Amino acid sequence: MAQQEWLYGLHALEAVIEREPERLIELFVLKGRDDARLNNIVNQARRFGVSVQFCQRKTLDDKVSGEQHQGIVARAKPGKQYDEKDLDAIIAGASTPFLLVLDGVTDPHNLGACLRTADAAGVHAVIVPKDKSAGLTGTARKVACGAAETVPLVQVTNLARTLREIQQQGVWVVGTAGEAEQSLYDCKITGPIALVMGAEGSGMRRLTRETCDELVKLPMAGAVSSLNVSVATGVCLYEIVRQRLAV
Repeated sequence: MAQQEWLYGLHALEAVIEREPERLIELFVLKGRDDARLNNIVNQARRFGVSVQFCQRKTLDDKVSGEQHQGIVARAKPGKQYDEKDLDAIIAGASTPFLLVLDGVTDPHNLGACLRTADAAGVHAVIVPKDKSAGLTGTARKVACGAAETVPLVQVTNLARTLREIQQQGVWVVGTAGEAEQSLYDCKITGPIALVMGAEGSGMRRLTRETCDELVKLPMAGAVSSLNVSVATGVCLYEIVRQRLAV
């Protein structure tokens, strides 16, 4: 496991300062920028004994390979890593488990966007395979706007096996697939549920699809054949929220 990671963006740094300030090692801030949110992060970091350096923009750009950093970058200790053992406790601690499973989503921007929506919808955990999946990079954390610090990202060795295990705990596994006959809106999804979203283009892998209890699709009325995975995830998660609130 990496001994340190780079974090950047105002939302991401605010979330770390609020929840895990002990992770911060060093803060790099754009010289000459006068921004209330940025100054608040700097002041809080100093109260926790974090070293603060003021730098030129190129220095910050180089640290994050040109990503949009909003004038602030931090060197930090790695956050908590979640795996199968943690998932059991998460499910046991939820009265009605609500899980999001991402199968083969490799773009950190999409992962971050899915985490942000998952947090807003009240998802208890996001599950991804350890291989062929985006991880919690600085980009994913920035796009997540703080949700990476609130929603556990559970990395599992064998996704199909994990799905079978959560089924045994009473969680209904619903996968999204373009070839499904049933629309999302015709599916009753009010109890313990794991929503499975596949990668754009290829969709879910065969074993993942075969493990699902039910397959649903989003109705597509236009010329495009599919939605961006983070957009589709938002639509599906909020249909589950809508049905749960209506019960």
